[in-house]
Amino acid sequence: MSNSQQNSTASADLLALRAILKILESDAHATPDRIATMTGIDVDIVTAQIARWESEGIIRRYKTVVDWDKFGEERVFAFIDVKVTPARGVGFDDVAGRIYRYPEVHSVYLVSGSHDLRCVVEGRNIREVADFVAQELSTIDRVISTSTHFLLKKYKDDGDIFADSEVDPRLMVSP
Repeated sequence: MSNSQQNSTASADLLALRAILKILESDAHATPDRIATMTGIDVDIVTAQIARWESEGIIRRYKTVVDWDKFGEERVFAFIDVKVTPARGVGFDDVAGRIYRYPEVHSVYLVSGSHDLRCVVEGRNIREVADFVAQELSTIDRVISTSTHFLLKKYKDDGDIFADSEVDPRLMVSP
């Protein structure tokens, strides 16, 4: 087999593997049989590849996205921008590590701009989030300041659209 044929085969294999991951990313309930049918890859190969990715940590977990508003349970989310003094040898990593250990914290990102870290925090109400910021987050060593932005309405989250389609109130016009 020539080098160009080998490269072409490797590219096709990579695309097939990527297809498996994209299917699982959009539907964690997709079975190896269904994935095999969708991709044309043998079911035993799909099953073995998924097991390998799970053991290597490439597939980190399977997730259910819940619309808590429709369930009737109020939750308050806030995006908290944090300005940090970096430390020699660890930069922002140690402060980020202290922050992401709190159960209220969903996500922590190192970002560019006027702040260094962006955190997504959840609470049962605004007071609970405010107390977390005032009593926990802002008291961490090397945290200089925080800026809290409360989520007012969720339209799309983790690839799922939360906005309900509105019916057009106008009358239909016909020729």
